Amino acid sequence: MSEITKVVLDAMGGDNAPKEMIKGAVEAVSKEAGLKVILVGREEEITSELASYNYKKEQIEVVNATEVIETAEPPVNAIRRKKDSSIVVGMKMVKKGEADAFVSAGSSGAILVGGQTIVGRLKGVERPPLAPLIPTEKGVSLLIDCGANVDARPSHLVQFAKMGSIYMEHIVGIKNPKVAIVNIGAEEEKGNALVKETFPLLKETKGINFTGSIEAREIPHGQADVIVCEAFTGNVILKLTEGLASTLVGKIKEGMMSTLRSKIGALLVKPALKATLKEFDASEYGGAPLLGLNGLVVKTHGSAKAKEVSNTLIQCVTFKNQKINEKIKECIQTDVISAE
Repeated sequence: MSEITKVVLDAMGGDNAPKEMIKGAVEAVSKEAGLKVILVGREEEITSELASYNYKKEQIEVVNATEVIETAEPPVNAIRRKKDSSIVVGMKMVKKGEADAFVSAGSSGAILVGGQTIVGRLKGVERPPLAPLIPTEKGVSLLIDCGANVDARPSHLVQFAKMGSIYMEHIVGIKNPKVAIVNIGAEEEKGNALVKETFPLLKETKGINFTGSIEAREIPHGQADVIVCEAFTGNVILKLTEGLASTLVGKIKEGMMSTLRSKIGALLVKPALKATLKEFDASEYGGAPLLGLNGLVVKTHGSAKAKEVSNTLIQCVTFKNQKINEKIKECIQTDVISAE
């Protein structure tokens, strides 16, 4: 039997906390016997909500934290001042080895700052990237970085490509994943200064399957498994993808309900359409890990509901069982030794 994976869940983070966080935790432990969830937050609120569920008591624990870091707060100041916040208390548990992972739908800035200053980076990792899975025509691709490092350097992007390749191979199961860098054209000479400087470095990097540049319009077609960029570009791609998907789904539903004929047609295509839309539902794929830390930190959408929370918690079990951190550490430290 596999070792138990202990995951701290920020019960107070996100638009739907604590109700959807707790519901997601209960759903996750009912599906995964090797998971223990530690709900961190205002104990009275959490235990009151938990009372309405049936679950194995040994799989869910509650740890009190009296403060909450709000989304609008400056992240550095919030991490320093609110020592008893659910984010700080939870991350310290990971730092001390009392838990394997930390999951939150709360303040992105606080999670990024806390991840680096509390949990800390693996030796040799220059900048931890935030890396969500995004739905594509061929399955999913890893967008790395989508929010952690706006002012990245070429060496950072090379590490992103390596860490992303490890993640896609061992978490998603894609052997020799294709790596591409986001660009405004396929030609090597195109792009801004960062892309032009990074491209030849990626070509020379051993251990990754670098296929060259990828234009934004090719991303939804799944032309690359690991999509490398700095966080400004990555965040724009992510938000545009989410917004466009939401708009298209809304327009399809509106069109199908517009006339009697379309309503009859909608009934006929509903099963197939439902299955297709499920593939493009980001909540099916869990949260975005902050890779390269001394423990796993995962950010879910601020609007996350129980399904996304549950999938993210189970995602943490796979991360631990596949020893992703150990593989990243080995890869990065090999590079450090080679450079010396």
